[in-house]
Amino acid sequence: MLLLAVDTSGKNGSLALAREHAGQLEILELVPLVGGTFSAQLVPQIVALLSRHGFSKQDISGFAVASGPGSFTGLRVGLAAIKGLAEILRKPIAAVSLLEAVARSGTAQGKTLAALDGGRGEVYAGEYEMGATGARMISERLLTRSEFLATAPGRAVVTPDPSIAEAARGGKLRVAEIAYPRSDRIAQLGWEKIRAGETVSPEQLEANYIRRPDAKIFSKANS
Repeated sequence: MLLLAVDTSGKNGSLALAREHAGQLEILELVPLVGGTFSAQLVPQIVALLSRHGFSKQDISGFAVASGPGSFTGLRVGLAAIKGLAEILRKPIAAVSLLEAVARSGTAQGKTLAALDGGRGEVYAGEYEMGATGARMISERLLTRSEFLATAPGRAVVTPDPSIAEAARGGKLRVAEIAYPRSDRIAQLGWEKIRAGETVSPEQLEANYIRRPDAKIFSKANS
């Protein structure tokens, strides 16, 4: 299996090309993408990445994509590219929540709270039950910092955000501060989902915004 993974959810993004070998996933290359230019970079970078390793798009067996939460514009660019490629090639898509990627980057077992900076003093919080066989999602919500700290006791907090980690430690919580998940991590989780049959069609692939776009909020406020 040749797997292409894409993450355009944040200020910067990445691509990963991975191949299944002897029952394991081997990352062939990780390519950084500069934020603000995803729409211009993404397709040319995919073509170049495949070419460097002697592949064409017809060799791709499946796709993994970070479905959010994150930048509205960035997510739309990444998901649109994957939708188009998967529809043309008729290959499976694994949609990977960044909060699941965060939760599974920690080592805690039991109830775990994955946290990402949501801006505006808010936190994207994903509650997961972590076990030997993987992660079971309980909820994914947008919380204020105070709500997040009130929710966290009794759970291990996993976050790549230093300010969230500092606030959690100040609240005497168990904290694992990790590196921000990249497309190589998205590829690994996507590969596991594809093997388990947890895939979506291009028509079913949607962004996991958690928060509504500003345009909708302002439209409702002004109506």
